[in-house]
Amino acid sequence: MACLDCNTCSSDPAAVQMLAVAEANNIGTAWSRHAQQQPQCGFGTTGLCCRICLKGPCRIDPFGQGPQFGICGADRDTIVARHLVRMMAAGAAAHSEHGRHIALAMLHLSQGHLHDYSIRDEEKLLVVAKRLGVATEGRDLMTIVRELADLTLHDFQNQNYDEPCHWLAASLPAPRLKKLGDLGLLPHNIDAAVAQSMSRTHLGCDADPTNLILGGLRVALADLDGEMLATELSDALFGTPKPIVTTSNLGVIKRDAVNVAVNGHNPLLSDIICDIAADLNDEAIAAGAKDGINIIGICCTGNEVMVRHGIPLATNYLSQELPILTGALDAMVLDVQCIMPSLPRVAECFHTKIITTDKQNKIAGATHMDFQEAKASENAKSIVRMAIEAFKHRDPRRIQIPNITQQAIVGFSTEAIVAALATINAADPLQPLVDNIVNGNIQGVVLFAGCNNTKTQQDSAYIAIARSLAKRNVLVLATGCAAGAYAKAGMMTQDATRQYAGEGLKSVLTAIGESAGLGGPLPLVLHMGSCVDNSRAVALATALANKLGVDISDLPLVASAPEAMTEKAVVIGSWAVALGIPTHLGTVPPIVGSDVVSQLVTTTARDLLGGYFIVETDPELAADKMFAAIQERRDGLGIQTLAVAPIAALAAAKRPVLPARLT
Repeated sequence: MACLDCNTCSSDPAAVQMLAVAEANNIGTAWSRHAQQQPQCGFGTTGLCCRICLKGPCRIDPFGQGPQFGICGADRDTIVARHLVRMMAAGAAAHSEHGRHIALAMLHLSQGHLHDYSIRDEEKLLVVAKRLGVATEGRDLMTIVRELADLTLHDFQNQNYDEPCHWLAASLPAPRLKKLGDLGLLPHNIDAAVAQSMSRTHLGCDADPTNLILGGLRVALADLDGEMLATELSDALFGTPKPIVTTSNLGVIKRDAVNVAVNGHNPLLSDIICDIAADLNDEAIAAGAKDGINIIGICCTGNEVMVRHGIPLATNYLSQELPILTGALDAMVLDVQCIMPSLPRVAECFHTKIITTDKQNKIAGATHMDFQEAKASENAKSIVRMAIEAFKHRDPRRIQIPNITQQAIVGFSTEAIVAALATINAADPLQPLVDNIVNGNIQGVVLFAGCNNTKTQQDSAYIAIARSLAKRNVLVLATGCAAGAYAKAGMMTQDATRQYAGEGLKSVLTAIGESAGLGGPLPLVLHMGSCVDNSRAVALATALANKLGVDISDLPLVASAPEAMTEKAVVIGSWAVALGIPTHLGTVPPIVGSDVVSQLVTTTARDLLGGYFIVETDPELAADKMFAAIQERRDGLGIQTLAVAPIAALAAAKRPVLPARLT
C-alpha cells in the first residue's frame, strides 16, 4: 500500500485519524488506491480515448503530432461528445431507476400489496397530485395514490414525442418550458431518453458534436424529471423533512451499542430499518449492547434518514470505508449507487457484516439479503439481527472511535424553508426573501451538490467556497455529499452563521430563525436532502421565478460541485445548465481534448440557455467567478450591483453553428 500523508487526504480530522489506522494496519482505502493509480492516463483525462467499439481503443494525439482520427474516422470532437453524453445517460439511468422504485412502491401500496408503508404526508401528496392534474376533491386517498403513480410511471412509458414528461411540464416556469420546447430538449419518456442517448452514441451514428451535446441536455432533463418524482413521492411516503437537530461525523458510532450503518441512496429499506431498530432494541441489550441499537448514516441514504428522522450521519462518500476501521461497526447495509466494492475487503479485517439488498447491485464477498417491499419489516428484522449477531464477535481491543462530532440542524425541504419564511409574512412567504435579495442583504443563492473526489482534499473546497460566498451574503444550500461535508465540519449550526455569514445574511438568517422559534439564526448551510433532492432547489427557484414573472436564468442563482466525481454529477450539472444556471465544476471534466465541446458547454450554452459551466479547481477563484455571475444576474434584474471583478473570459474557440432545434 502506498504511504500517504493523511492530512492531505481529507480536511476532516476524524477521517485523518482513521486513515492513520488504515496505514498502520496496511488496509487499503480509496486514497491509497488513488496513489497506486498515478500517473493517470492523460488520454482518458482529456476525453481523447475512445472505447466504444472493439476496433479500439483509439487515441487522439492532443498535440496534433500523432493520430487525429479514430479508426472509424471519428475526430476528437465526436469522441469527446459521445463519451460525455454516455456519462449523462448513465447518470440519468441511476437517478430515474431510484425514482421508478419509489413510484412502483406507491402503485403497490395503492393496490393493497404493501403493509409496511403508508402515506405519512397526505398534505404533500394532495398538493403534488393537484399540481400534476390529478383530481383530489372528494376522492379516496388510495385512488389518488394509484392515479398519481400511474401518471408518474407514464413518464417512463409515454410514446408520444410531442408530449413532454408530466413532472417537468408541471414543475418548471413557463418561460423555461417554452425555451426548452422550442429547442426540442423536453424529453417525452425517461427510458427513451436514456436509450436514445446510447443509440445515438453507438458506432456509426451521430457524429455532430453540437447535436450530440443537445441530445445530452435532453437526457439531462430526463434525469431532472426522475429526481423530481423521486423526491416528491418519497416525501409523501416517508414524510417531508422539517428542521431537526442531530449530529455528524465518526464520533456518532457508539462503543456500547450495536452500530448499523445504512449506505447508498434509496430510502425504501433504510426508513423501515429505523422503525424496526426500536422493536429489536431489547434483543441488542440482551446480547450485551447496553446502549441498544444505534443506526447511523453514510452517503445519501444517510442523508435521507438524517433529514426525516434525525439519524446521525457518520460520513460522506469518500470516507465510507473508515467507519469499519473503528472496530465498532457491526453491519453496513447497502442499497444502490456510490457504494465502494472494496467494503467487503476492508470488513474482512474486522467483524463487520456487509449486507447488499438490491438484486441488481451485489458485491463479491458481501452477504446478500434480497429486499422486497412486500416483506420490508421481515427483511429489516433479519438484517438488524445479523448486526446483533456480529456484535457478539467484536474484538474490544481494536475499537478506535474518533471522539469527534458536530451538531447539525438539518431538514430544510422547500416546504420547510417556505414555512420558516411564513413566520415573517404568512400571507406572502416568499416576499421576505425577495425583499432581502433586492436590498442586498442576500446577494444571491448557491446550491452545493456533487460528490467527493480523491483529486481534491476531501471536503476542503466545499468549506472554502461556502465560507467565501457566505461572507459576501450569499445564501448557501446543500444536498448529497456536499451536505455531508458541511455537517461534519460544523457548518450547519447557528454558531457557524454567527462566525462566517456576512452582516446582511446574518441579519436575515437570525430574523427568520428567531421568528421560527429556533432561539437564534438558521444554520449557515441549509441541508435540503440527498443528491436526488437537488430538485428541491429547482422548486424553490421556480417559485421565485414565478413570483417575479421571470425565468430561472434571470435569478441570482449559481450551482457548484467542487468535487464532482460520478456520472450523476455530470448529468445534474448538465440539467442545471439547461435550466439557465451558471454551474461550477471543481473537477476538470474529460472534455478538454475538444475545443468545440468545451465551447459548447460554456459560451454556446450561455448564449442558448443562459446557463453554462465554470470549470475552476481553485476554490477562491471559483468563489469569485460564482459571485461575479450572481452580480451579473442582479444587474440583469435591475438590482444595484457591487464592484466585483468581471467573470474571467472563457477559452476562445470557433463557435459551432446552432441548429434551430435538436434533431
